[in-house]
Amino acid sequence: LGLGTGLGSALIVDGIIVPMELAHLPYQHGKTYEHYLGERGLKRKGLKAWRKQVAAVVKHLRAALEPDYVVLGGGNAKKLKSLPRGVRRGDNEDAFLGGVRLWEGAPQ
Repeated sequence: LGLGTGLGSALIVDGIIVPMELAHLPYQHGKTYEHYLGERGLKRKGLKAWRKQVAAVVKHLRAALEPDYVVLGGGNAKKLKSLPRGVRRGDNEDAFLGGVRLWEGAPQ
């Protein structure tokens, strides 16, 4: 999950990157995940509430998708004090590498 201006998401299944648009799914009160976890959600809710929201969303997505682990990256990931079990912080370089891999595998 990429915590930045918006919310980026992808799943890796058997070494294949599957881009996802989880950010646009309805979450609470008719709003999307991105509304809560993107930059505007951070500014609107404040850092402490935003951190709690990130933890809650990660818990929901882990239950739904059952990944081996979750990587939190993006510019705002560094604002998290602690990470839930099974979650690690990613580096933005990982996201760029993933983007290159997607680009290379795209049909021409």
